[in-house]
Amino acid sequence: MLRIASLNVNGVRAAHRRGLDDWLATRGCEVVALQEVRCPLDALPDGAFGDYHVVYEPGQVAGRNGVAVLTRHRPVAVRTWDADVLVRAPDEDHLHTEAAPDDVPLARGLGAHAREGRYVEVDLAEAPITVASLYLPKGGLPADLQVAGRMRGEPDGGARYERKMRFLDAFARQLSRTRRAAARRGREFLLLGDLNLAHTRHDVAGWRRNQRAEGFLPEERDWIDAQLSPRTLVDVVRSLHPDTDGPYSWWSWLGQAYARDAGWRIDYHLATPRLARTARTAVVDRDHRGVRLSDHAPVVVDYDVPHGAGVTR
Repeated sequence: MLRIASLNVNGVRAAHRRGLDDWLATRGCEVVALQEVRCPLDALPDGAFGDYHVVYEPGQVAGRNGVAVLTRHRPVAVRTWDADVLVRAPDEDHLHTEAAPDDVPLARGLGAHAREGRYVEVDLAEAPITVASLYLPKGGLPADLQVAGRMRGEPDGGARYERKMRFLDAFARQLSRTRRAAARRGREFLLLGDLNLAHTRHDVAGWRRNQRAEGFLPEERDWIDAQLSPRTLVDVVRSLHPDTDGPYSWWSWLGQAYARDAGWRIDYHLATPRLARTARTAVVDRDHRGVRLSDHAPVVVDYDVPHGAGVTR
């Protein structure tokens, strides 16, 4: 089995204090995609990524965003959007900068996000798969749904909502291009990450009262609908848990949301159909040794893909 996980760490330093290094050392994952690493190179804790090859795109927004892909074997290739990445082998003490230009033209509308630490992808050495880690903008409410005093922040006239919708529109085009590029290389494609939106009523606890909440708006759900089909991308976790609520992957730190399992499923494995059909189990690691690693939890899928014998290049 090829065990692959995705986790929004909500700050790698905080997750490290809660036991991320131990989880990485004991969970047996071949590949781990991380989001919201939120840490510059010089502030990374010792052993932050365990005994893995590391591809790390911290972005240029201080204290925000940042994505990474950890692999047991050195990747065949690394790509990102108009930015350099930091890489490290297990026997190296420090990450170093490596140019990682994507040979797929960047879709119009993504240029403003190209250096925010939102996307990085690798071609695995142990299997013919391209794995990407994505952190999608959180967004907000459209202007007509914003009511002062009923929001955590101040009304912004829908600016964050409009920014997210522009990103979604552009990323849909980029996703199609990237998936097709992987196919031309003889590879399956797997998008891992925090999409900051939930798809169906099974993906949000208390979905009725959340239909006008950011992350579960009709237009956001329609966007996911448009990305999924039996010929393009499959929601792997939902394919293995078709009619159940959850498994949720994010819970608010506030109140009793975690204890009541009143969460959202916003962290995804989206795979090309042939790869999706190899998925055997999908679980959410709600805690590790009784401790939450983040406000998100790792989403771990076992793929029945032979690995270690080389790939088509």
